[in-house]
Amino acid sequence: MRNFRPIDRETGFLMPPSVDEWLPQRHLARFVVEVVERLDLRVMTGSYRGSGEASYHPQLLLGLIIYGYATGVFSSRKLERASFDSVAFRFIAANEHPDHDTIAAFRRRFLPQIEALFVQVLGVAREMGVLKMGTVALDGTKIHANASRHSALSYEHAGKIEAQLRAEVADLMAKAESADQADVPDGMSIPAELARRELRLAAIAGAKATIEARAKERHAREQAEHEAKMAAREAKTAATGKQPGGRPPAPPVAGPLPTDQINLTDEESRIMPVAGGGYEQCYNAQAAVAAGSLLVIATDVVQAPNDKRQLAPMLGKIAALPDEFGQVETLLADNGYFSEANVNTCAAAGIEPIIAIGREAHHLSLATRFAAPPPPPQHPTPLAAMVHRLTTPEGRKLYGLRKQTPEPVFGIIKSVLGFRQFLLRGLERVRGEWSLVTMAWNIKRMFVLAGTN
Repeated sequence: MRNFRPIDRETGFLMPPSVDEWLPQRHLARFVVEVVERLDLRVMTGSYRGSGEASYHPQLLLGLIIYGYATGVFSSRKLERASFDSVAFRFIAANEHPDHDTIAAFRRRFLPQIEALFVQVLGVAREMGVLKMGTVALDGTKIHANASRHSALSYEHAGKIEAQLRAEVADLMAKAESADQADVPDGMSIPAELARRELRLAAIAGAKATIEARAKERHAREQAEHEAKMAAREAKTAATGKQPGGRPPAPPVAGPLPTDQINLTDEESRIMPVAGGGYEQCYNAQAAVAAGSLLVIATDVVQAPNDKRQLAPMLGKIAALPDEFGQVETLLADNGYFSEANVNTCAAAGIEPIIAIGREAHHLSLATRFAAPPPPPQHPTPLAAMVHRLTTPEGRKLYGLRKQTPEPVFGIIKSVLGFRQFLLRGLERVRGEWSLVTMAWNIKRMFVLAGTN
């Protein structure tokens, strides 16, 4: 005779259940609650008036959002559903069920304050003894914007659509002024059609104005670079008495190019090349990651697809961290960050740079791997000293940490957590969301590190 456990969905609990009994003692949800309870949220709590219907405490909503980002649940509707379906979310929400509008409004309202909590979480990591600065690796990754590249409008195409709409407006006005409107199709409302085209013309005029403003900024930047190059050529001519070889650099072209684009959904995002080939509407997310702990210590999001100009701003963010966190001694970065100016910037900050000066071969020959390093240069510049360091076994070993420091963090955030596209739009909001993503990663990583200590 078969023996099965009975299926009983009707009998109630003999004693009222406690959500504290629903999770194991060591669980990420418990750890998130513990960390959030240690954060200073007075800026958030002080902004509530205290009148009307009782509000959800910021600790509850913040814990819910952080645990969601740490486990791959990002949208407010999915967070609301998880407060019913998931034991872990029920525990964090204290068996409450905030609706998706409340969650979304909280995230939108307090995004700057949530971004500021990033450093507080690092402070908790330091108190736990898992934050060690020392060697830090810097890298960037392209993350899709909440906008399709098919929503992009080029300056040339905007001009064509504008001309077409103006012709249609003139045609509609002619039909409206005609005494005999027999040629007006049935169901057409001339005032409604005119209003539609006027709205589209206004939108296109705004888009063209934005593209023109960007082109003006670009021209000013390129003109300054052009003048610097010409001054350098003139100085070289004056020093040597000979004209430099090659053609002089061409001056930049003023005004927007036909291919300059703007995205009508998120105009602050940019078309960028992505891994695997092709172009997508993206932002360039930056992260400085501490080697060993894999904790993110500084973040930024930029509109430039190139990383070369991002090193100095990221060093500024690292320098702004509290002194008790410790000092960064070595910075690792790939060749996308290489320039002599960046090497000098690191040296001026008292940080030893280990930046690749070119693409590395995947499989070095035995002769290259075990070749004796050249003698160190006498009185080297910061660049010469770094180039020599990269030829030594210690320098190569140190640079090898770069691939196993930021890249696993990006890989887990994108492939395991599933964060491949920003939910929010606009550069400032996207920066706040990236801080939230990396803060959730840090808390998840701290939970793992706490279990190994």
